[in-house]
Amino acid sequence: MLDELKEANEYVVSKIEEKDPLILEMEAFAIENNVPIVTKEVAKYLDFLTSSHNFKNILEIGTAIGYSGTIMGRVAKKNGGKLTTIEIDEIRYNQALENFKKGELLDSVNLILGDGVEEVKKLNEKFDFIFIDASKGHYMEFFTDSFERLTDDGMIFIDNIMFRGYLYKEYPKRFKTIVRRLDEFITYLSKNHNFVLLPFGDGIGLVRKKITK
Repeated sequence: MLDELKEANEYVVSKIEEKDPLILEMEAFAIENNVPIVTKEVAKYLDFLTSSHNFKNILEIGTAIGYSGTIMGRVAKKNGGKLTTIEIDEIRYNQALENFKKGELLDSVNLILGDGVEEVKKLNEKFDFIFIDASKGHYMEFFTDSFERLTDDGMIFIDNIMFRGYLYKEYPKRFKTIVRRLDEFITYLSKNHNFVLLPFGDGIGLVRKKITK
C-alpha cells in the first residue's frame, strides 16, 4: 500500500511545475550527490502544513543541505520567527549554510553543527513546530527531548517513520535494530500521544501536543 500511494503521490507531484530556482538547484544537487532529502510530495506537504499555521519558532533535527530547512525557514521568517536546525556532518552543514545564504535566510536561521542527540538537550527555548529527519535509530531520543520543548498545541513532524516500508515487509538483517526501534517508537506514540501516521513519502508521523489547562 505504501508503495502504491507513493507512486500516486509522485504522479500528482509530477504535475506541479517547480519554479523556485534555489529549490530546483538543491534537488539537482541532492540527486547528483546522493544526498537524502525529503521527497517532493513530502516537501509539498511540509510547505502546505507550515504555511497554513502561524508557526514562528521552528526546530529541525537533521539539516542535510538545507532543503527542508529552506521551506520552513521561509515560513518562520514570514511570521517573524526563527528556524533552529541541527546538522552533524560538517560538509553538509557548510552546504546548508551556503543555501540559506542564497535564500536570504541567514537572519532568521540558527544553524548548529553537532549531534542532535546532544544539541537538543542544550536548547532552552520553546518551539511550536518540530521536524525530525535524522538518524532513525535515535528517533525516540529526538522525540522525547524535543517534545519537552514543544509549546502547547504545537506539532512534531517525523519523516521516514516507515523506513522504506521495512516495518511491514522483509528487510535486510543489517537493519534489524533500526526496524525494531521504529516499531517500538510507533507503538509508543500510538499509546501515549495524539498521533497519526500518514502513508505517503516514506511514512510521516504527526504528533499534536494537547493544550494543558
